[in-house]
Amino acid sequence: MPARPPDERRLVVVAAASGLYDIVLGAALLAGRGLLTALFDISAPSPPIHADLNGLFLLAIGAGYVLPFRRPDRYRGYVWVMGPFLKGFGCLAFLADHFVRHSPPAYLVFAAADGSLALVTFWALWITRARTP
Repeated sequence: MPARPPDERRLVVVAAASGLYDIVLGAALLAGRGLLTALFDISAPSPPIHADLNGLFLLAIGAGYVLPFRRPDRYRGYVWVMGPFLKGFGCLAFLADHFVRHSPPAYLVFAAADGSLALVTFWALWITRARTP
C-alpha cells in the first residue's frame, strides 16, 4: 500500500478504530451475550432477537468502515454519518436512558466509548476538511 498523506492517515486510523469497535461489540452481542451480561451485571435482553438485530447492525456498520479505511477521501460521508452522527447520538441516548429511565451504570461505559469515538471522528474530519473538493 502506498504511503498516505497525514490527513488521510488520520481518517484511516479513525475508520480502523471505529470499525473494530463496532465489529467487536456486534460479535459480543451475537456470540458473547452471556459474557456481556455477567461483565456489566445486566439482565439478558428479552426477547433475544433485539440483541441479535443490534449485533447484526453493528457488524454491518463495522464492515462498512472498510470503505473509508481503503479510500478515506471518497467515503468521508460514511464516516460523518456513522461517527459524529450515529455514535454522537448513541452517546446521548445512553446518557438519557441512564438519567431518565435509571438504566444500569454500566451503560455509561458505552456512552463514554461512543462519545469518545464521535469526538475523535469529528476532530479528524474537521481538520481534514480542506482536502475535500
